Formats: sequence, structure tokens, C-alpha cells
Amino acid sequence: MNKKADIGLIGLAVMGENIVMNMESKGFTVSVFNRTTSKVDSFVNGRAKGLNIIGTHSLEELVGSLAKPRKVMMLIKAGSAVDEMIDTLIPLLEPGDVIIDGGNSHYPDTMRRCEYVEGKGLLYIGTGVSGGEEGALKGPSMMPGGSEAAWPIVKPIFQAICAKVEDGTPCCDWVGSNGAGHFVKMVHNGIEYGDMQLICEAYHLMRDMLNMSDDEMHEVFAQWNKTELDSYLIEITADILAKKDEDGSPLVEKILDTAGQKGTGKWTGIAALDEGIPLTLIVESVFSRCLSAMKEERVAAQSAYNVNRGEFQGDKAKMIEDIRKALLASKIISYAQGYLLMASAAKTYGWNLNFGSIALLWRGGCIIRSTFLGKIKEAFDLNPQLPNLLLDPYFKGMVSNLIPSWRQVVANAALCGIPAPTFSSALSYFDGYTTANLPANLLQAQRDYFGAHTYERVDQSRGKFFHTNWTGEGGDTAATIYTV
Repeated sequence: MNKKADIGLIGLAVMGENIVMNMESKGFTVSVFNRTTSKVDSFVNGRAKGLNIIGTHSLEELVGSLAKPRKVMMLIKAGSAVDEMIDTLIPLLEPGDVIIDGGNSHYPDTMRRCEYVEGKGLLYIGTGVSGGEEGALKGPSMMPGGSEAAWPIVKPIFQAICAKVEDGTPCCDWVGSNGAGHFVKMVHNGIEYGDMQLICEAYHLMRDMLNMSDDEMHEVFAQWNKTELDSYLIEITADILAKKDEDGSPLVEKILDTAGQKGTGKWTGIAALDEGIPLTLIVESVFSRCLSAMKEERVAAQSAYNVNRGEFQGDKAKMIEDIRKALLASKIISYAQGYLLMASAAKTYGWNLNFGSIALLWRGGCIIRSTFLGKIKEAFDLNPQLPNLLLDPYFKGMVSNLIPSWRQVVANAALCGIPAPTFSSALSYFDGYTTANLPANLLQAQRDYFGAHTYERVDQSRGKFFHTNWTGEGGDTAATIYTV
């Protein structure tokens, strides 16, 4: 073998194959290995024939084919398989070599693996890769984190293969230490859950409240994609609604209404609970998928209740525009909440996250790519310490104009019996966030009444806690204070 490969890749499923083809197209020589070695042979003798792609039949052969410092990227199933692969690779590598996990690993696993691999004298990267099959081939969004010393080693390859925005800026940059890259990818996926559910609710309202055909909705989404909602998910929704089955009827209406999930949305919700961040919209989108899975129960419940759905009586064209505005307002809430979670985790784990840069990483290649993200970057460029997107002047002005339509949509959905959980939760979050006096004073009184959990007073300085003997029969001992 005359030429050593620039990087090795383990795992020749759809993402792995396409990443390899992408790397080779950018001038890199890639060695590949798959546990089922017949996949290696079929790949190098088929799709990769004649290209600078080296097939190997063992990890020893893969490692031996690589230029130093060696870079080995895994695109395999998250979980124990990654740990097993790391343990197999470590004895074959030398200090300064880099192991890369490009799968959807849970960030605590990446933090643990980074420490473990560094303890062996090697470097480790956990990188989020978003964009699906097409993104992997043509340019994904990439969110690398881990051993900082590894970034200069992989940067030329990662920034060559990733998506680029209009001015050529790569949608890949260093995110932070240990699990930062996979945390940011997890939040990306949570926002993706929210965006998809919001779009589905807009579709549901138009289909069942406004009685629109799929062709009509196709036209609406195609028009929306020329507004502030311009995005990959709106674009593919328009395409989906136009697709016909073999009998000429809309294909989407033939698809069973039970949604699957791979866990990243759930992880985002759990992280929000751990951090004490009200990630209401994204969590509601996860629960919506759970509810969709209860198909048989839902069918039985509809029959049992024989619910009388109300009929929309207003201006149909105006309501379509109201739905667009409600979707835009709710989308802003989803991103605002996602950024709050990242900011909180950055403090918890000591990550120096650049929020404007993260918005740029998501501008191209990934599933949530949209022109909307450019405004988020501008917001953090204007104020890197921005506490909430809702307080940015641009977003403040936009949301203020969207509120009347937003309320109309949520109200009409409720009156017509059309579930709109993410529209509703987003509006409730906004109303709560912009309310100076919430009823939590009563909640604190309740907690103190039954559990002596104490409370603060409005006429005293923050940080001073009080307990009242509400019944006259309790003592003066207060419970230990616990805050999330």
C-alpha cells in the first residue's frame, strides 16, 4: 500500500457510506471497515470503485493503513457498541491518535469516554452530525467537542466536508470540551422535535378545522417557505403534501398516525429537568409522539366520547395567515428555550459555548436549517450575554406583532377540539415569562403549610426564608431548602 489514508471510518451503514463518499470527493483518502466485512467488499467494488477508498477486513488492518496521527471515526449504533469499539481500538493506537464518535451518543457517555480515552494518552472527539443521508453526502452540519488538542488534527477534514453558508463559512466549528458537541447536537434534535410537531399542528388545523385539501395545504406551505419560515422542514412538508400514491390520492393520508422516536428528544427533556429549565414546547412535542403511539386507545376513546368538534366560522384566508404567524411565534419560543438549556448546561459543565457560532453551525446541512437562524446569530453577536432570545430587540418586535394571531389560533383550536399542544404550551410559556406576578406565592404557602418548606417575602431581601405555623399546632422547625 503506497499511500496512507487520511482518516479511517468504521460503520458502513447509510450515514457511514455517504460520509466516506463526501470525504473522498474533497480529496481525502479514506480507509473503511465494517464488522460485516462483506459490506466492505461490496462498497469498495461497487459505489466506491476506482476512488481513493481503501477497504480493510480487520481493525488492525484499518489502523495500519492510516497516516499519523491516526484519525479513526466511528459511525456505529450508540450505546455499548461504542464502548466496545473504543476498548478494541485503544491497544492498536498510539499517544496523539484520535478516536471520533460521529453517532448520536448521549452526552454523559461522551464525557465519560473522553476522560477514559485521554487517560490512555489518546484524544477523543464526540461530534454531532446532522443532515441525514443527503447531508452526509453533500455536506452536514457538524458539532465537534471533546479533547481540544484533537481539533487542529481533524479540522481540515471536518470543515472541508461540512455544509457551507452563503459566504462560504463552514457549518462546523469547535463547540467545547468533553460532551459539549453531543449536548449541542441533542438540543438541535430537541428543537427538531419541536419544529416538526409545530408543523404537524399547523397541518392538523388546516386539514380538520379549515377542511383544506392536501393540494391546498401544499400551496400554503410552499408560500410559507418564501417568508420568515423559509426552512428545510417547511420545504419538505410542501413536497410531502404534493406526493400522490399509486391511486392518485395523497400519500401522506395513507400513513398511519403513530410517530417513532430514537431518544434524543427525551434526553433533551431530561436534561432540562436536571437543569431546571422550562423546556415546555420540546417536552410537549415528545409527549405528542408518545400519545400518537396509543393509536388503538385513541380510536376507542373517540368512539366512547363521541366528541362534538366545533366548526370554524371565521375568515379562512385570515386564519391561514394567523396559523403561519402562530407557527413563527412558537418556533421562536422553541429556540429560546433550547438556548436557555445550553446556557445552563454550559455553566454546569464549564463549557464556553459560543451561541452565535452554534446558530451558524445550524444554518446549513442540518434538519433545522433555516434563514431564521441568521437572526439568532445576529442577536448573540449584538449581545453575547443575551439571557433570552425574547429580549433581543428584533425578536421582541417580531413576537409583539405575532401575539394577536397566536392567541386566535390557540383559542380556535380549543373551541374546535383540535389538539395543538406545542402552540398552546409555547403561548403559555410566553405569558408566564412576561408575567411579573405568578401564583407561585400560593404554591409556596401550600408547601410551607404541609411540609414546612419555607418561603421568601416580597417585603424582605431575597435569600431570607421564613416559616409560618399555619395551624397553630405545628412547631417552628423548617425543612431543608431544595432548589432545582
